[in-house]
Amino acid sequence: MTDLVATTPGLFPLPDWAKSELSDLKGHQKGDLISGDDGPELQDAYDRARSEVVDVQTDAGLDRVVEGQLRWDDMLAHPLAVHDSVETRGIVRYYDNNNFYREPVVQDDLTFDGDVATELEAAAEQVDDGLQAVLPGPYSLADLATDEHYGDETEFLHAVADFLAGEADAFPAVETLFLLEPSLVENAPDEGLDSEVPEAVSAVADAVDAEVVVHPYWGALDEKVYAHLLDADVDAVGFDFVSDHEANLYNLQEYGATDDIALGLLDGQNTLVEEPEAINERVDWVFDNLPVAEFDTTYVTTNTETFYLPYSKFEAKVQAAADAVALAETEVQA
Repeated sequence: MTDLVATTPGLFPLPDWAKSELSDLKGHQKGDLISGDDGPELQDAYDRARSEVVDVQTDAGLDRVVEGQLRWDDMLAHPLAVHDSVETRGIVRYYDNNNFYREPVVQDDLTFDGDVATELEAAAEQVDDGLQAVLPGPYSLADLATDEHYGDETEFLHAVADFLAGEADAFPAVETLFLLEPSLVENAPDEGLDSEVPEAVSAVADAVDAEVVVHPYWGALDEKVYAHLLDADVDAVGFDFVSDHEANLYNLQEYGATDDIALGLLDGQNTLVEEPEAINERVDWVFDNLPVAEFDTTYVTTNTETFYLPYSKFEAKVQAAADAVALAETEVQA
């Protein structure tokens, strides 16, 4: 019997009070976004907001708790956007949606920064068990950035991977690390670079003593990309069953999977809140359609980040994921 784990891929919406307070503190221009040099008032507001979203997760009963990535004004590009070797330039569209981020332009070596570790350490003071880290995957972070230093896409990919590995190595003890890789779907690597992705992902995964989940979303991976990704040294690969259940199921049926699996079954961008029973039916549907469904751990999660949602709907999605896993465990014990 697989162990069901309720979690999220992080990147939460700000609480309503924090959105208003931070708007007043930061201003409304591109230059007012987080740069890594937060003043005391900003830091205090983010600390209080982080504490609140951690409480939301623990009160709901999630098995894995993230710090929320509330400071990530640039979404997945954040770790580069705050780096000293990176210049942020114009506003560009964040994939194919109505969100935007500052273009991070790498102009020097990507040395250790420690920004994400600092956030995790703050969350670790509040989480006794089940802390989960979140990072952009190396391919997605490289894809969202512009390279004006390394001069070769393969070298740049591995430089970004080494940078993320250094950041991950500084983390406090975590149970799980989610590497978010939407670019593997949205802008799949060309032939040649696709075979480099497993090594890059493995470099980050090997930097932590934790279960590592690579989570692509906004569709299904191309078959060749998926087959390559299975060579990475990770515990689980994620599947966005909200955006494309048939193609994701095909990849699983045709190529198999890792020992663990992450199922994106709740819609991270839609305000409709799924019922726990419906979530469990979706888990059963996936397993019923696989020739072998003996996963050690199954992560039940939203398919995407939830920062698109109103805060109250984010809270409801978190509760629904936790309730679904609790309900499934109760049914097994009955």
